[in-house]
Order: sequence, then C-alpha cells, then structure tokens
Amino acid sequence: MDETPVTQLLEDWRAGDAGARDRLVAVLYPELRRLAEQLFRGERRDHTLQPTALVNEAWMRLTGLDGIVGESRGHLLAVAARLMREVLIDHARRRGAAKRDGGERVTLSGLDVAAGGGDVDLADLDTALQALEKVDAGKARIVELRYFGGLTVDEVAAATGQSPATVKRHWEAARLWLFHALSTRGPTPE
Repeated sequence: MDETPVTQLLEDWRAGDAGARDRLVAVLYPELRRLAEQLFRGERRDHTLQPTALVNEAWMRLTGLDGIVGESRGHLLAVAARLMREVLIDHARRRGAAKRDGGERVTLSGLDVAAGGGDVDLADLDTALQALEKVDAGKARIVELRYFGGLTVDEVAAATGQSPATVKRHWEAARLWLFHALSTRGPTPE
C-alpha cells in the first residue's frame, strides 16, 4: 500500500474532513482484516471472537481516542496492533471470568516459541508481554507489531526507525524471552 494516501487522509481527517475518515476506512480495513485473520489462523474454530469483530472493535477504539492518532500508515497500524491486543485480552478476561476454564487460549505459531506448537493462555501472554515491556519496551513493541499487528520485519523497521537486521535480532531475542517466561510460569492462584 502506498504511504502517501494514508498520510494525506490522516491529515485531511485531522483538518476536519469527515469524508477522509470513511476513505481511510476503505483503504485500511482490508489490511486490518487480513491482519486479524492472521491472528486467528490456527486457532480453534469455535473461538468466540471472529476477525471481523476484532477489526471493528479495534477501529471503534481507534476512532474513539482523543483526536485521530497516527502520523503515517505504519504508526496507525502500530496503534491498531496495540488496540487489537487490548481487544483480545479484554475478550479473554471476560471469558475467563464467565468460565472456570481459564479463558481463551492461543497458539504461538506466529512467535514460533512453543515446543510442539502448544497453546498458551492469552492472559498469560499479555502478562509476559507486560513483563517484557518493563525489561525492554522496544522488544515488546516489536512482538506486538509482528504478532498482533502482523507486520513484516521491513514494516516494523519502518514503523520503529530501526534497521531490518536490528528488528530481526530483537524479534529473536524477544521470542526466546517470551518462551522462557511462559514455560517457567507457574499455575495461576485462584
């Protein structure tokens, strides 16, 4: 996708052009939908949240923020990735509160850290990411952009102002850190 139209649409929306928001949705919605589908690839068929609902909820949160955020396509997708993560975590916590089964579980195929492609509780993943953010916020952001946002290494590099080689190194280190954090996590007290 060409960067210029999204950047221009963001500027037009900020300047009060209400139609720019609708044009921005038309441009970004298919990409956000593709990212959401990537998140759900390999998940249970009976997952109670679907990609369309995830994108719609994330977009509602995005447009509900104080003023439109984002300076560029990359920045807007980074914010959308964060919001998709929040939607998934909120959903998992609500399900966990309603049921005693521990809530939603996700595969870490996108992270390639779980031996045998094992499942991990989404709330545990969020907790591990929060811990990683305290240790190294940059690496946590790369995980968020790659896993929740579905961005490529090159797209993450552009969004973060880092070289692709640096992003790859941080991605590998973060995946190993998360694997260790998730594999050593003890049972959650009730």
